[in-house]
Amino acid sequence: MSRSILRKRTALLALPTAALLALMPSAASAYPNPGRVTGDIVTHDPSMVRTSSGQYLLYATGGGIASKTSSDRTAFRNGADAFSSRPGWWRNYSSVPEAWAPDISYHGGKYLMYYSVSKFGSNTSAIGLATSSTGQPGSWTDQGTVYTSNSASDFNAIDPNLFVNDDGKWWLSFGSWWTGIKMIQINPSTGKQLSSSTTRYSLASRPTGTKAVEAPFIVKRGGYYYLFASYDACCAGTSSTYKVKVGRASSVTGPYRDRNGVDLMNNGGTPVLESHGSIIGPGGQSILKDTDGDLIVYHYYDGNDNGTPKLGVNLLNWSSGWPVAY
Repeated sequence: MSRSILRKRTALLALPTAALLALMPSAASAYPNPGRVTGDIVTHDPSMVRTSSGQYLLYATGGGIASKTSSDRTAFRNGADAFSSRPGWWRNYSSVPEAWAPDISYHGGKYLMYYSVSKFGSNTSAIGLATSSTGQPGSWTDQGTVYTSNSASDFNAIDPNLFVNDDGKWWLSFGSWWTGIKMIQINPSTGKQLSSSTTRYSLASRPTGTKAVEAPFIVKRGGYYYLFASYDACCAGTSSTYKVKVGRASSVTGPYRDRNGVDLMNNGGTPVLESHGSIIGPGGQSILKDTDGDLIVYHYYDGNDNGTPKLGVNLLNWSSGWPVAY
């Protein structure tokens, strides 16, 4: 990280809460540009971890789950797909077939990667799970499906995110459009749904107008659970309207409310990132707790490069009780 960014971060952390609240975006022009990244930065729906050796390992939508690595969080290099041979069951949900929106994490001495297989605009979808001792491409063992949806479902089983609570319970949030963001409890021993608790919770929805909310990611900070989600339309280059919003709750299963007290089940959400200048449609976000703070890792469409989807990374400041990207 450059000295200028370190100085900026130190200055922000020193600000009183009132000043930080004043920095929270009220217009598109108030949002920060992505931090500097170089090399192979074309990506979509990125999820990133930092390994024990200090390597940044990123997986993203595409093929057999695309990968990138970085030693310094600035210069990124393409790697091989997670799967050199794609699991045969993928063809039940996608004719291509390819996987979307991976979610990589490290728990219990192994890496876990949840991911989704579907086709655009369909809710005949599946969430899969793969495990690895190293997290490296080619090392993943597929564990099959975790949760599925079909054309009769009122939800869509894509965009998974694993959250491990401090009480040891595991939760998987997921969802896209239809009736919004859902959550199920996971058995830590199998990585699949806990058989003794089959409730499907609802966390966020847009009951009127567009149904466009997806890509949940949950973290716990300062006694609250925070649900990040992507709103509006992705995947249309410079016409994309994606944006990231957040709500918080005192319980992992909700209710999640925004800064104004509006329930995320009723189209609530406090903005975190929106389009500004040539940075169009930021979303597909994940959160990484790094050595210098929390990162929001996302894609955006570059208005200066024909809408090519690229990697965005920003730090988050939580001093106001709400995440502020900078």
